Amino acid sequence: MRRLQHPSTDPDDPDSPRPAPAGNVPAELNRFVGRATELPALGGLLEESRLVTVVGVAGVGKTRCAGRVAALTEKRYCDGVWLAELSPVREPGLLEHAVVEALGLTDHTGRPPRTVLVEHLRERRALLVLDGFEHLVDACADLVRELLRRAPGLRVLAAGRRPLLVDGEVTFTLAPMCDEDAVELFTERARSVRPDREPTAGDRAATLELCHRLDGIPLALELAAGRLRALSVDQVLLRLDDRFRLLTGGSRGAPPRHRALRTAIGWSHELCTPEQRLLWARLSVFAGQFDLEAAEYICGGAGLPADAVLDVLEELLAQSVVEREDGVTGTRYRLLESVREYGAEWLAAAGDTRRMRRRHRDWFLGLATWCELDWFSPRQAEVAARIDAELPNLRRAMECSMESPDEVHLAHHLAGSLWFYWAGCGRLSEGRYWLEHVLEEPTPYDASRLKVLWVLGYVAVLQGDAVGAISALQECREEAERSGDATATAYAVHRTGCLAIVTDDPARAEELLREALGRYRDIGELNSNVVMAQVELAMAVAFQGDLDAAADICEEVRELCEDHGERWALAYALYVLAYAALRRGLPERARRMLGECLSIGRTFDDLLATALSLELLALVTAVEGDAGEAAVLQGAAERIWPSVGLPLFGSVYFGRPRVECEEQVRRELGDAAYEAGLRAGRRLDRAAAVERALGGGGGRERRDTPGAESGPSAGGTRRPAASRMTGRGGPERW
Repeated sequence: MRRLQHPSTDPDDPDSPRPAPAGNVPAELNRFVGRATELPALGGLLEESRLVTVVGVAGVGKTRCAGRVAALTEKRYCDGVWLAELSPVREPGLLEHAVVEALGLTDHTGRPPRTVLVEHLRERRALLVLDGFEHLVDACADLVRELLRRAPGLRVLAAGRRPLLVDGEVTFTLAPMCDEDAVELFTERARSVRPDREPTAGDRAATLELCHRLDGIPLALELAAGRLRALSVDQVLLRLDDRFRLLTGGSRGAPPRHRALRTAIGWSHELCTPEQRLLWARLSVFAGQFDLEAAEYICGGAGLPADAVLDVLEELLAQSVVEREDGVTGTRYRLLESVREYGAEWLAAAGDTRRMRRRHRDWFLGLATWCELDWFSPRQAEVAARIDAELPNLRRAMECSMESPDEVHLAHHLAGSLWFYWAGCGRLSEGRYWLEHVLEEPTPYDASRLKVLWVLGYVAVLQGDAVGAISALQECREEAERSGDATATAYAVHRTGCLAIVTDDPARAEELLREALGRYRDIGELNSNVVMAQVELAMAVAFQGDLDAAADICEEVRELCEDHGERWALAYALYVLAYAALRRGLPERARRMLGECLSIGRTFDDLLATALSLELLALVTAVEGDAGEAAVLQGAAERIWPSVGLPLFGSVYFGRPRVECEEQVRRELGDAAYEAGLRAGRRLDRAAAVERALGGGGGRERRDTPGAESGPSAGGTRRPAASRMTGRGGPERW
């Protein structure tokens, strides 16, 4: 009998480990300056009201202040503080997908993303920060209204140039900085540019005058500070004075502060060389971040050779026009939204917007094609991270292709090429949105449209939508056979076999999958889809009782995956092998395989692999003699299934381990203790559940009485929580 050691999952248990605060608000990269009055006022409003919107002109610091308040108040929200940056989202239909993404949710079902958000937030105490929503104000207001109505523990802090006009909204107008704060900000940023230079008395006077001229707008001040690499403060002031007369422009009725910001950006633009201005304009085609290789290909050309882009980009970095961001995919860059909009105006004035958007589209079309090929390699995890980082640009590329009837086939190619991301990396809902969207335009049944159809069928299968799946797959097969497209036919047959598995027809599934594998061999196809067809065949065989044959197939798959570095499909092969090992009386071997399966699922954010593994691991745990922990694991799986679809597909075969586990655990613990274990498991989020299943996190010795109230769901005297730091600027204080 195996005795496990696990930390208690009870939040009232004094020995229970305290989880790190949830959320995604980024750490500050430089010192926050000023706003000593505004921050506590904004924090107080947020404590009293469920919706607070910070409004103000571009560049006044709305984003920075909202992020600062969110970081300072995060310990008020036990379910986290979550930032959704909406400025890269151009299509209102993608707003809810963007918020789902910001919350770190993965949902494989066919549910609308709004339903996913409502169900996730319904019983949580969380703060949602929405930044840069003004171009989506109607859609955003509608979403916020429903979320606040359906999720009483939710508060929303929005930052934009206009209010949402939602009932109960409190608007906080962020004014430009006072003189003292403005001078401190300029001096702080100037010190980062010229750390070796001490300001003189003359500099101080010139700095105060400069802050007056720029009306205390933080973005304008930071742009001006970037000029100190080449100029003195007096020279900056003199040149700025000239530019005020030259660049105010625009409507006579425009607010002076808005003109000041435009002047500051325009002044930085005027001080750029022609090559720098050209790159600035061309970089405006990117949505969100970009990397050097993309900038060189898209922005290089007439007037700016590709091999000169790096040097010019470095100059824009030095002038604070471009920002650098380092992450898991390496060094990346971005333009602030106001700066990007200014560059986009110059690009449009030059009549070059359409050409640059097509170059942008072509680059990301090529990137998606390369990543699809590279998915079947040891670089799978890198590919997943790269596509994740480039998603805003990929969306823009699909939007670009949909604008012309002659180019819709490119949108088909792009949406279909990303099948591995939609299906393998927890993006089924957004994938289905794009697949259905690109099919709305009538086009001939070429290879790219047929691919979209079988990918849509595959996504629908995984979401548990049998009707949607069979509709897309039948259409794909009929048109593929009519046009003689052997590849599309093979995929349509394969995914129809996959549908037969989850609808409890393993004999039909075996027939279709063997046919599909034969077709794949005939056309020389070998990739992760083909490997998955072998795994699915093994499932169909296992469900019909031939465990030895199923294990043999998956051992072949295992070798094939090792040869090619494939990990995503390997997880499902390990699941089948673990099932066979358990049936053969080898629970320890099954546990090792399921542990690897869970690790792979975590890497790719694959909810299906995670939920199936937890279900089978619960039965393994019960067989090993730890009935209390088995109940906890079943509860953890229960929490995940609503984001996958119909629990265990509603399948008798996939559900058999759960039924056996429940019967055994109820028999050993009794109904009350079993239900208590389930409740304890349901309290675990996915990351905590996987960590617990893998044996991570340490912990004290579990109590010996299985399922007693002192076990997994034990109560107890609550210990006062110790004060903790926010990790982003100290403890909560004003």
